[in-house]
Formats: sequence, C-alpha cells, structure tokens
Amino acid sequence: MIVICLPDGSERRFEQSVTIMEIAVSIGAGLARAALAGKVNGQLVDMSRRIEVDSDLIILTEKDVEGLEIIRHSSAHLLAHAVKELFPEAQVSIGPVIENGFYYDFSYKRPFTPEDLVEIEKRMMEISKRDLKIERKVWERSEAINFFKTQGEHYKAKIIESIPGHEDVSLYSQGNFTDLCRGPHVPTTSKLKVFKLMKLAGAYWRGDSRNEMLQRIYGTAWINREDQDTYLHHLEEAEKRDHRKIGKQLDLFHIQESAPGMVFWHPNGWIIWQQVEQYMRELLLDNGYLEIRTPQVLDKGLWERSGHWENFRENMFITHSEDRHLAIKPMNCPGHIQVFNQGLKSYRDLPMRLSEFGSCHRNEPSGALHGIMRVRAFTQDDAHIFCTEAQVQDEVKRFIDLLQKVYTTFGFNDILVKLSTRPQKSVGSDEQWSKAEKALELVLNEKKLIWEFQPGEGAFYGPKIEFSLRDSIDRVWQCGTLQLDFSMPERLGAEFVTEHNTRQAPVMLHRAILGSLERFIGILIENYAGSLPLWLSPSQVVILNISEGQVDYAKEIVNELRYNGIRAHADLKNEKITYKIRSYSLQKLPYQIIVGDKEVDSQLISVRTRSGSDLGQMPLKAFIERLKVEILTRAGVV
Repeated sequence: MIVICLPDGSERRFEQSVTIMEIAVSIGAGLARAALAGKVNGQLVDMSRRIEVDSDLIILTEKDVEGLEIIRHSSAHLLAHAVKELFPEAQVSIGPVIENGFYYDFSYKRPFTPEDLVEIEKRMMEISKRDLKIERKVWERSEAINFFKTQGEHYKAKIIESIPGHEDVSLYSQGNFTDLCRGPHVPTTSKLKVFKLMKLAGAYWRGDSRNEMLQRIYGTAWINREDQDTYLHHLEEAEKRDHRKIGKQLDLFHIQESAPGMVFWHPNGWIIWQQVEQYMRELLLDNGYLEIRTPQVLDKGLWERSGHWENFRENMFITHSEDRHLAIKPMNCPGHIQVFNQGLKSYRDLPMRLSEFGSCHRNEPSGALHGIMRVRAFTQDDAHIFCTEAQVQDEVKRFIDLLQKVYTTFGFNDILVKLSTRPQKSVGSDEQWSKAEKALELVLNEKKLIWEFQPGEGAFYGPKIEFSLRDSIDRVWQCGTLQLDFSMPERLGAEFVTEHNTRQAPVMLHRAILGSLERFIGILIENYAGSLPLWLSPSQVVILNISEGQVDYAKEIVNELRYNGIRAHADLKNEKITYKIRSYSLQKLPYQIIVGDKEVDSQLISVRTRSGSDLGQMPLKAFIERLKVEILTRAGVV
C-alpha cells in the first residue's frame, strides 16, 4: 500500500506503484488535463514519474510559479527541436530558463537572421500542434556520449564528459528529437502554446572568450496570451524609455570608446546631476552627516588589511609608482576609517556619520557595460556610520526613514526589501556574523517592512539590507544598501574610548541610498521617459515669440525668470510658432511661454505645459510663484 499525501491534507492510497498522471486522473479529469509536472517530497519531477513509496505530492499547473518555469524550460527544447528540423547541420549546446523566458545556444555554419527566427517560431508552433509526447529515459553515460557523437552533437557529448562522477544521465525525447536534460518537462508539446522568439546574440561556449563563439536565440514563453502581450508592451515601453536614446535626444551625456564605461556629462545632464547631489547633500546635513573627501588612489597595504585585495582584487584597477603597488579605490569605506582614526574618539563622539560623494572605479567586464546604468567610473552617495552596538538599531531605523523620504521625493513609492546573509567568501567570526544578521532582521520586523531573505548574498565583510524600487512600467531596480560591519573597523585599527575607559572597535554601517548617481539618474530618465519633474529639468521654461515684435518682451521675461532662480531661455528664431511648440514638446521642457502682440499689450503671458495643456494667460509674477512652489515641494511631472 502506497500513501500519497496531498497539499490539502487529504490522502490517496494505491495498491502498487503509481505515476503522478495516474494520481491526477484519480483526482479528476480537469486536473489531469491541466497538470504540467509534480513535486514529490519537494523535488520537481515529470508527470510520468512513478512513485514507489509513501510520499508528499503537489501536482503543478499553470497557476504555480514552478509551472511557468517548466513551460519555459520545455519551450527551450521546442526551440532546439525546430532549429534541428530546419537546419539539420546545426549543433545544440545549452538552453536554460532565464527571467521572463529562455535561450538556446547553437553552432551553425552561417549566422542566423531575423528571417530565420520567423521560420523557427512557425516551426515551433507546428511541433506544438503535433501534440508529441515528451518522454524521459535514463542512459548510461558512455552510451549517451556515443549517441550524441554519432548524431554530430559534439557539444552535448562534451557536456556529459564534463559532469563529475559516473552516474547515468537523463535524456528527453519528443518525436525524432532527443536532448540531454535533468528535466522535468511538460507531458506533451501541445502544452506549449504562448511563446515568441525575441532576438539573436553571440555567446562563447561555456562563457569563456577563449572558446568558440556560438549563436544564442532568446525567447519568451507565458501561460496565456494576455500575460505575454503585457510583457511585450513593457518591453516596447522600455525601448522608448531607453536612457541612452533619451540622453542623446535631450543632449544629456555621451560615452565613447576612448573611455569605456565612463560618462561625459553635457551641460543639460550635469544640471540634473547637480540637482540630485544638492538635494542629497541638504538631507544629509539635516540628518547629522559630516561630509568628507578621501583620496582616489591608496596603497596595496591598506587594501590588504581591509580585505579588499583578497576578496575584490579582480575588480580593481591596479597601478604602480616608485616600486609601490597602488589601487584606484573601488569603494570608499577604508578611506573613511582613516578619517575616523585621526584623533582619539570617545563614546560621546558616537554615532559619527561621515558622508562622501565618492568617485569610485571598478574594472567591470566590457560586455557588462550598459550606458550609464553599468559603468566603470561612478559616484556613490556613500556614508559610513561609526557607532556602538547599542546604537546600531536606532541608526538603522533612522537610515530607513531617510531612505523612504528620498525615494518618495523622486516619485518611487513601491520599495522592495531583501536581507542578505553571510556569503561563502567572507571575513569575520561566526559570532560577529550571527549578531549582525539578527540585528538587521530585528529592525526590519520592528519597522513592519515586508522583506525577502537572501541567504549567502551579503557583502564579504557583513550582512546587508538591499532596497529596490519599482518604476512606472513595473521594472525593479536595486539601489539602496545598508551593510552592518563588525570586522573592517577592527582590521583597520579603528577604536574609541568606552565609558569604562577601555578601548573598543566601533560598529560600522556602510550605507547608500541612491547607490551610483550615474545609474540612479539613468533610472530617473527611464522612469519619467525623459519628462523629469520641474526641479530636475535642465531647462524649466522656454519663451517662444510669435514674431519680431515680441523679442524685447521675451527677453524681459527671461531675465525676470532667471533673477528668480528659474532655468529659462528664449527661442527668438524667425520660425512658425507651431513648429517651435512641437520642437520643445519633443525636448520635454516642462513649460512653454507663448508671447504675441496680445501678451505684449496686456503685459501678460500665455503658458502651455509639455503635455499640451493650455494654462491660459496670467501675470508673470503669478507664474513665477507657481513655479517656486512646484520647485520647493519637488512636485511631480506636469
């Protein structure tokens, strides 16, 4: 007798071994039709898997997260099947599930084309409609290697040869196509109905640039057409909002090959930068932070003592001078400890909050660089709080309050929180790590925040809280961090005099709200699609004259606006007013002032917003007061 325990607590009893599909049929025909795979004692398996002993069972359908992943996994195999039917000489390699989809890497004698993708997708749909049964078989390793070699699939043979141990391997077949895979898969190809091939890319075999280049085909797959349409719409919106395109359109910045991963800020972009930095500086001052500046290049010995040389060296730019090894700083923390160490500190001096808009450099792989979102030279809104253990929780709470205020000001109200714990590569004792992790967890719970646990994802010197933002098209961006460090201050000799006249190392909180200013400004550009709030806009008002007769009045308006601290300019070119209005609407300036003979005669102004709303005529003074309030309150987009 085999007892199967189901999620609702009920039990099913069978006289002999039974497949998951047979169990589903015994429960109901509807469930059997909807079933995609099973989870037996926590392990994902195919519907054809036979259960031999008492087990807990969950039957997965499209309503389960794992169900969608299995659909995407099976869709990758469907892609490989279609490619082999259309291009028999192509070799397949690997095809994993990724966020929102899948990919598969192929070796073929010529590059695939967009037209090929259209044909491959059509063939995938044809195979889906064949309703082919997807079957799993276990093969002896040498037998599987010989099979793939005889099929001309040398990459698959190499994969099996590289698997440690001597265990057998599982192969899946659908029709005349067989692939190496752990599984599980959907029962038949007809379960795969909603998918789309997205793009082509190059990829080195096993991710090693010394190996041959393969062709990667990306795809997406979903439970239903509505979900896929929503996803594709978000992609379309993301394309429109690409900060690189908008940055060029609005003349904000550029990046060139002579300085890879480093940003050339243009006047318009630098205004945005200054507004962001000045706002943060104002808040930090109000919250008791002392701003400092530390050197860009520091001796190898300091990086060795801090632990960065051992744990972060591959990401550092190294240089030499007078027989000394030096490194351009990838982060600011060791420098901040040097400032703390100047002069003996007392417990009465704590907490000490040191902030820096610190310029850092990291040797990121060239393939990972992406506009101003992923760069090699960046500036952090960095700060380090030196405090006693008793002060840790209050300081973490203060930081969270400050962070929430900042994000709300920039228009982000949906904040996601994750707690990351000790990674495999780390410094410090078990006791220190346990104490640090518990302290952060306690604060998150006291603040009644909803948070996710990320085991093993902390910094090498301490656990961290990560704060991510959800933008206007539902994308998530990780920005803020707070890391609790019992180790580095002690390693670098930081100490203070306690109330009992003893020496003790302070606790150090590493914290940033925006993270990289470059990246955060990129996020702002994409979130607002370039239509930044008034206080951030490089040019806030443009004055447009209808004819030559209003030039002097337009100049007077510009002068008055600038006198009141408003970024304004006039376009006095002899062009049609409709052309000017359209042009500046595309440039996303918040306000346009239109002046014609009527405005000159009445000494009023006519105002339009970038969205096309006509605010009508008003006195210039009233308009200036309106702008001042909007700037002072850092209100949203008009």
